[in-house]
Amino acid sequence: MNHGHIGRRTLLIGATAVALGATTGTAKAAEVPSIWREFTRSPFDHPQIPYIGRAGSRARTTRPRPVTDVTAYGAVPDGTTDCAPAINRAIAAAGRAGGGTVLIPPGTFRIDDVIRLGHSNVVLRGAGSGRTTLYATRHLTELIGVYGSRYGGDKSSWSWAGGLIWLAPAARWESLTSAIRAKEWPFEGWTGNKRDEWSTLTTVEPARQGSWTITVADAARLRPGALVLLRLADDADHTLLEHMCGGGPGTEAYSWDDKTKLTSYVPYEWPVRITRVQGRRITLERPLPLDVRPEWDPRLTTHVPELTGAGVEGLTLEAVETPQQPHLLDKGFNGVTLQCAYDCWVDDVTVRHVDNGFGLVAASACTLRHTRVAGRGAHHPYFCREGSHDNLIEDFTIEQRTTPAPTGTQLHGINVEGLSSYNVWSRGVMEMGTFDSHRGLPFANVRTDITVDNNGRHGGDASAGPLFGARFTHWNIRVTNGRAGLMKIDGLAPWSATVGINEVREFDQIDVPDFTGDLNSRLELYGTKDAVRPRNLYDAQRELSR
Repeated sequence: MNHGHIGRRTLLIGATAVALGATTGTAKAAEVPSIWREFTRSPFDHPQIPYIGRAGSRARTTRPRPVTDVTAYGAVPDGTTDCAPAINRAIAAAGRAGGGTVLIPPGTFRIDDVIRLGHSNVVLRGAGSGRTTLYATRHLTELIGVYGSRYGGDKSSWSWAGGLIWLAPAARWESLTSAIRAKEWPFEGWTGNKRDEWSTLTTVEPARQGSWTITVADAARLRPGALVLLRLADDADHTLLEHMCGGGPGTEAYSWDDKTKLTSYVPYEWPVRITRVQGRRITLERPLPLDVRPEWDPRLTTHVPELTGAGVEGLTLEAVETPQQPHLLDKGFNGVTLQCAYDCWVDDVTVRHVDNGFGLVAASACTLRHTRVAGRGAHHPYFCREGSHDNLIEDFTIEQRTTPAPTGTQLHGINVEGLSSYNVWSRGVMEMGTFDSHRGLPFANVRTDITVDNNGRHGGDASAGPLFGARFTHWNIRVTNGRAGLMKIDGLAPWSATVGINEVREFDQIDVPDFTGDLNSRLELYGTKDAVRPRNLYDAQRELSR
């Protein structure tokens, strides 16, 4: 695969093949929108559609790994013995060995503690989500402690953080949980609890969004394969935040200074691997997500050690069934969370009876595939926050809840917030929920080829700023109940696109745009169902780079 350069002729040939090949059997109804043809001519810096063809993990391989079975460490599939210590011992042994696969055979294994994957290249593999079950009896408040919000109030941060299967670097997990126990509510990302665990590797010269190469002041500490953070700080006029929204008079007129939660998210930190070093010229694994300008003090920095090459496969995590808690007071019966993880994955995993399903917290370049949220109903079936970038969630399902929602609870859906960017939700079935933005200026994210019964509501504090930044795209969305609510976003998201969606109508949660004036957003093939070609925007972009 050519990572850095795709010729215009190659793009057009690939785009034509994808668009026309997808019309088989439905040629009369299928339409290729003009915005797709525009994109193929300028894929890495298109003003409305982000390039997400490199989203997701690349780490999975077929090379042999050492294999161990949790039953060798004392796990018993009887549904009553606490197997968490045995499973964690097996995982830790694989970590000390430099990696390996930890097998969980068919059966039900009770766990009374968090299952922790804290070392790279360790895979926890069940016999399939229909055959291996981890039965969780305790929540995170009981196991770790009360977790308050760093923004104040009486909210429980377990409403959007942590998992009963938790993938995070061991040292980072210890630091986070120690701070929680000490009631020192931490930042959760790549630079530590106080965002001060980093040092400068080099400064970066100006570059344009979409470039695969950058020029640095000094490449002495850079090497191919290394993971670095691109760090962009905002200036006093908030021109970085304006750039994330596409710029223009509307963003310039917006009041940023009182959006204290939003401004706590900057500097913007983007993890990326270096693929080549030629003098001061550095080639990156992915194209730049934003311009690099001197006024934003651009630099490549260190970060806490990452978790990479780790995965969870082939199991169901079922929590003991308890009523869903009032909004923002979740106790932490949470599913699977990836944190400070890069190039990791979850495959064929179901979570049932959870407060929150699958989480990406300062996680990047990860893939969630064939995941399912089932049972009594969740607050956030999926959450993506704290600067999570370049992730792929595909072939996912949110099942209809099995019990009515208790009074005072909330249902969101596929959430994105906190400056998270270039994430993709693809080929999904949502029997409940919504396309949730919790404000915090997420930008350049894609939802594509999804069927949704749109009965959830979005959230977000006013201090978190805009619902959307630029280059948000909803492509081939089938809304079964015809309810709007963040589905058709041409009137809300600046410099964005809504393409191929059936007619929708407003309901009682009616949003107004954050910015004044022309939003420069595109709407094509509105009022259609499955007519747009290519059918799946992510798959089509992947084909362009082959």
